[in-house]
Amino acid sequence: MDALYSAQATAVGGRDGHVETSDGLLKVEMSIPKSMGGPGRPDTTNPEQLFAMGYAACFGGAVGFVAKQQKIVPSQITVTAHVHIGKQGEGLGLGVDLTVKVDGVDQATAEKLVQAAHQVCPYSKATRNNIEVKLNVA
Repeated sequence: MDALYSAQATAVGGRDGHVETSDGLLKVEMSIPKSMGGPGRPDTTNPEQLFAMGYAACFGGAVGFVAKQQKIVPSQITVTAHVHIGKQGEGLGLGVDLTVKVDGVDQATAEKLVQAAHQVCPYSKATRNNIEVKLNVA
């Protein structure tokens, strides 16, 4: 791959520690959620929330990209990513539900855009055949 951009983040302490980007723009404290047996400390996040943010933003960009290619101009694109972690086999696994709302187009057009975006989105490519990703077009 010919990298156009590289992001770097460093975590210290894993799921119950601190993570920050190399440019210092993002600095967050991590805490294992109570539902997973952790302390679920207030004012902390976890890897699943960070993954959900990244996937939602990237997928929204992919929908906009394919819309532009098809000369379709939605008034707004909203993506909500629900990232689930749970027991899978001997360990843990992830699943993602993406709910996509494409304002300014009919349902059939929105569904076509979402399917096309799922083929080009880097997060979708990275997760394809690795985790279950469900697409919901609102």
